[in-house]
Amino acid sequence: MPPQPLGTARAARAFFGDLATSDTALRQLLHGLPGVDQAGAEARAAFLATRSVKKDSKLFALELAIAMIDLTTLEGADTPGKVAALCAKALRPDPADGDVPHVAAVCLYPDLVAVARREIGDKGVAVAAVATAFPSGRATLSVKLADVRQALDAGADEIDMVIDRGAFLSGCYGQVYEEVRAVREACGEAVLKVILETGELATLDNVARAAWLAMLGGADFIKTSTGKVSPASTAPVALVMLSAVRDFADATGRRVGVKVAGGIRTAKDAIRYLVLAYETAGEEWLHPSAFRIGASSLLNDLLMQRAKQLSGAYQGPDYFTVD
Repeated sequence: MPPQPLGTARAARAFFGDLATSDTALRQLLHGLPGVDQAGAEARAAFLATRSVKKDSKLFALELAIAMIDLTTLEGADTPGKVAALCAKALRPDPADGDVPHVAAVCLYPDLVAVARREIGDKGVAVAAVATAFPSGRATLSVKLADVRQALDAGADEIDMVIDRGAFLSGCYGQVYEEVRAVREACGEAVLKVILETGELATLDNVARAAWLAMLGGADFIKTSTGKVSPASTAPVALVMLSAVRDFADATGRRVGVKVAGGIRTAKDAIRYLVLAYETAGEEWLHPSAFRIGASSLLNDLLMQRAKQLSGAYQGPDYFTVD
């Protein structure tokens, strides 16, 4: 199963006692983590997926999932008009029902941050920008930092960075760590989400190691994927990441959030992830400050299921604006 608190606590104490960031030192730390039992992780994730939410709790779960969404548009054809419409929906997901909570954030490319900032103002929805040569992460550190600064100068509250998976898979752990640390420093008070792109990491052991490396570098959230690579978010991957943040909190006293993204389209999917978060990391992670869902089409299904809970009648997608 995912790393256990005792082993990771010992590893963290060793790391923070002597901040050695060479490839050799980081390899010793990361490869010293207890291995992930892939079959066990898959079985546990499959078992939790069978859990049902009681009817009297389902409305709460649906509204919580809405409040956790990073409403996303990351297409080459994005326009200021599309971003303005996205922001309007983020602030008021259902114009006919003011009781629906707003989403956590809108997520978009850095050159459109100013548009989102103007539309959202200070109304409680964060503006998140993908950065550091998203989605590949293949650029020099100076270019990545310039990308981050552009987004922050335009008004971004949060930065979603991508790690260099080629460097990680080559064992260049020091490079990955230093890039995360440099971006964390550049972010100042902004929230930093570090995208692992787990679909390219090949094994759950690598997912656990990348998660710890990102957290040691200063990530506020670790994120599954860009949504541009298949597979994107999966339940076993989320289980490993949630176990890692739980154990990191036990070891260091610092809570790091988890963001799942890519392929999450239905309310049923979203609720399964909430169950996974609760059962793996604990109730403390059931809050937008500690768990996010990156999605574009998910919101409408949550709204339809919420309307059904309230009225008993199913409303089709024509009743809600296109995301």
